[in-house]
Amino acid sequence: MGDVIKNLYEAKTELSSLVERAAKGEEIVIAKNGEPMAKLVRYESTKGRRVPGCGKGKIWIADDFDAPLPDHILATLEEPIEPAAGHARVPVVVPGQSKPKPTRPRRNRHR
Repeated sequence: MGDVIKNLYEAKTELSSLVERAAKGEEIVIAKNGEPMAKLVRYESTKGRRVPGCGKGKIWIADDFDAPLPDHILATLEEPIEPAAGHARVPVVVPGQSKPKPTRPRRNRHR
């Protein structure tokens, strides 16, 4: 089966029928100003069937994967994060502190 070449305008107006033709195995080349730009072909799934146990022996989990984190790592996770310059400020709620006041969004100065 030879490729069918359609210009972009024709392809837009005949898209439904071109998709049907491609689904049946025909290859349609879409051109713009006479230059091929895209190819419409039948979709074929690349997914294979999953086989239970195919990863056995390839993956391991350490015995202490759920152990508590060391204090120095835990401390860095609990530090408040400052937003990058130019980004909206989001109030950080720290346990034991009163609720922060809501902040107004910045106005766009470049109108």
